[in-house]
Amino acid sequence: MMIASQTRNKDAYTDLAAMSVLKRDGRLVNFNDQKIYDALVKAEIQVNNELTPVSASCIQSIVEQVNAEITERFQENVKIYEIQNIVEHVLLENNLYDLAESYISYRTKRDFERFKATDINFTIGKLINKDKAVVNENANKDSEIFNTKRDLTAGIVGKSIGLKMLPTHVANAHQKGEIHYHDLDYHPYTPMTNCCLIDFKGMLENGFKIGNAEVVSPKSIQTATAQMSQIIANVASSQYGGCSADRVDELLAPFAKLNYNKHIKDAKQWVPEEKWEEYAKIKTQKDIYDAMQSLEYEINTLFTSNGQTPFTSLGFGLGSNWFEREIQQAILNIRLTGLGSEKRTAIFPKLIFTLKRGLNLNEKDPNYDIKQLALKCATKRMYPDILSYDKIVELTGSFKVPMGCRSFLQGWKDENGKEVNAGRMNLGVVTLNLPRIALESQGKMDKFWTILADRLEIVKDALVFRIHRCKEATPANAPILYQNGAFGKRLNRKGNVVELFANKRATVSMGYIGLYEVATSFYGPNWEQDVQAKAFTLEIMKILKVHADLWSEEYGYHFSIYATPSESLTDRFCCLDAQKFGKVADITDKEYYTNSFHYDVRKNPTPFEKLDFEKDYPKYSSGGFIHYCEYPVLQQNPKALEAVWDYAYDRVGYLGTNTPIDHCYECGFDGDFHPTDRGFECPNCENKNPETSDVVKRTCGYLGNPQARPMVKGRHKEISNRVKHM
Repeated sequence: MMIASQTRNKDAYTDLAAMSVLKRDGRLVNFNDQKIYDALVKAEIQVNNELTPVSASCIQSIVEQVNAEITERFQENVKIYEIQNIVEHVLLENNLYDLAESYISYRTKRDFERFKATDINFTIGKLINKDKAVVNENANKDSEIFNTKRDLTAGIVGKSIGLKMLPTHVANAHQKGEIHYHDLDYHPYTPMTNCCLIDFKGMLENGFKIGNAEVVSPKSIQTATAQMSQIIANVASSQYGGCSADRVDELLAPFAKLNYNKHIKDAKQWVPEEKWEEYAKIKTQKDIYDAMQSLEYEINTLFTSNGQTPFTSLGFGLGSNWFEREIQQAILNIRLTGLGSEKRTAIFPKLIFTLKRGLNLNEKDPNYDIKQLALKCATKRMYPDILSYDKIVELTGSFKVPMGCRSFLQGWKDENGKEVNAGRMNLGVVTLNLPRIALESQGKMDKFWTILADRLEIVKDALVFRIHRCKEATPANAPILYQNGAFGKRLNRKGNVVELFANKRATVSMGYIGLYEVATSFYGPNWEQDVQAKAFTLEIMKILKVHADLWSEEYGYHFSIYATPSESLTDRFCCLDAQKFGKVADITDKEYYTNSFHYDVRKNPTPFEKLDFEKDYPKYSSGGFIHYCEYPVLQQNPKALEAVWDYAYDRVGYLGTNTPIDHCYECGFDGDFHPTDRGFECPNCENKNPETSDVVKRTCGYLGNPQARPMVKGRHKEISNRVKHM
């Protein structure tokens, strides 16, 4: 257990208060000898496993000697490495060789880590040697496949170069774990965008070009879905985030009607007049089912240039005519049926069903029967997640599905006053490590706010850099996005991409992790019902939102607050903080951080308690959010899930279902497989073979199949834990 450093009497050397320290990244910060003291305390504990009063007094004396020499040699600014050299010199002069060795070793190790992160040869070596942290970075990415290996290699090069391209203080903060610059393997090395809502309507109606092929507007729903899959594959290869099809039932209904009209013509030749409509509907119904089944299979069999299935979401549920209802039912029935002869749960596309009062929410609503089908599907396949129509409009200003897993656009109108959602995008995410700030504050609230303000400036610089880098793209870099309609307005080859980003058309997002751990550091681990503690966490969110809004006005881009998608970041931040602060009860000792605003699931809240607790946060985090509730096996009790959906409607905008749906093909078990270091295991027959089992867990906003991918030791259990802590 690391012993906290002690605060010392600082009456002497007050003239040091005016001195600044020049950091390696070029920033000037106020001189603070408490940092020297803390570093020496860590070194002392490393040597002797404790800090005694005698050693604390000795360290205080060393710091005073260091201060005296700094005061004598420097008048205004002192470089960080000069301070470190003085510390080492004073330690050696006092014959404190073990302490000096520990201090020097720590500083040298930090320097090594800093340089290794940008050393391409070193990082490529980790890939060649199959370092599990590298080859198993993504639960839906099979590192054994050639094009995935190629992407991982390119990603390592991209990260190394990207760290050198970043502003030095941003790169330093990322490496230390104060912030996380997402998707460094792609950006800023390439000026790629993140996630988007594809403008399928414009592309299908007006045609588009992929490669050398000019694609015209489809004349049937089968052709329309085939074109959609090609668009998805190309878009996913031109950006690094997820993509969504909004209101896909309404999108595809006109093409299904073309099928119907064709069948009416055929009917007039072959069947009596009174049977025309029945004949056409039966034929069209099969066309719809076949088209939607093909779309599901095509998405699950696609591989993008980075060697993984495109992270795709389909939103539906608001259509009300016959064609739209048939498309909704086909989507759900196909997912219920499962993939292949073994009827496995499809991982993609993510299904998002919209509930709306007066349409499908209540028993007397015309589409209530489809809601029942959606409930049945969620109990067996976890999807669909649900959107509450009225709450989404309240939180984001208009209705639309998220871009990918949880990133939401805000309501936006073009120069003609027309609301636009499809064709808009996100330029990337930088996530703030909130627990790190709380731990650095050592229980002092005023210090917490001061450090938070400093970190927000770094986040701002990182996000502004993301914007500037994205603006350096040209339409020729990604024709499918900029020239052929995926981003809506079509630019010529030499056009300026800025017109698709500026005036808040695009978003760029600040993520955050660990509100639970922050409140725990000040109020203890059982703070959820403490009004003062809850108000503290909401005040943090308000400050994040105020800063983001100010940046939006300053730069003309929409800076949004994003409840972060953090498949591995909950681990990374916690691991780095454990190295820095040791095992801190209910914070770093869990070996993961709780994502964004979520309730500590170790307390096993009911779905209703969890929703009531979390509902206050998305108001300040409308750029990205999702809620999850934990359930036992639900397949025989869809009414229980419906009770939660109905309760959630006026409280939260976006809700996912986490229920055990693992299946063993050897013994027939349905439920929750046990996590082990070697994979997931059937609790009934101990089957661990991924070929004879179907294990599906939610590893981020999406589902994943961890049984089918090799993982870092212990990661199976972590994923199982993280499913509950999303």
